[in-house]
Amino acid sequence: MAWWSATHSESMDGMNTTRIIELRQSQGWTQERLATESGVGLRTVQRLEAGQDASLETLSLVADALKVPVRELFSVIEDEGLSMRVDSLEDRTVEQQTARDRISTAWRWLYVGVGIICTLVAFTVPYGVVLVLSYWVGGFLILRALRRIVIEPRLDAAYPLSKERPTRRERRRAEAQRPAETPAESTV
Repeated sequence: MAWWSATHSESMDGMNTTRIIELRQSQGWTQERLATESGVGLRTVQRLEAGQDASLETLSLVADALKVPVRELFSVIEDEGLSMRVDSLEDRTVEQQTARDRISTAWRWLYVGVGIICTLVAFTVPYGVVLVLSYWVGGFLILRALRRIVIEPRLDAAYPLSKERPTRRERRRAEAQRPAETPAESTV
């Protein structure tokens, strides 16, 4: 269901003017790259840049790819209804991300709490070092697998506006790749 009506985007000079072209070009991305990064079709990106209508979900995907709030996709939002829907989306996104982070943190603390108990118990039994190492190494691998196979897919379903926080390793890898990316990609 389109919520950003074509009547509100008759021209780029009209109401609700988008900044998608500007934001995409500032990243040094082509339309194809934006489509790939956001998970929408190339034709959808072309329609958005032409000022045609889009669903709230589509705008959210594009905003996530460009690493900006949905509101920043527009230079001006004069339609009060659109402004209220964008504000509502941003509020729901924050609420869902907070809930998701709370659950993820609870799982980590559960792992640490059980680990502390295992470590304390290990001091009372022979070969306790084996128990400690088994728990911390094996438990970490099991928790990681559970997160990828069970927990994260359920969190994705329960909180569709939220996303998994990248690990430190993933953040470092992304930072290392940034300088390697060149603005040599042509901008359409």
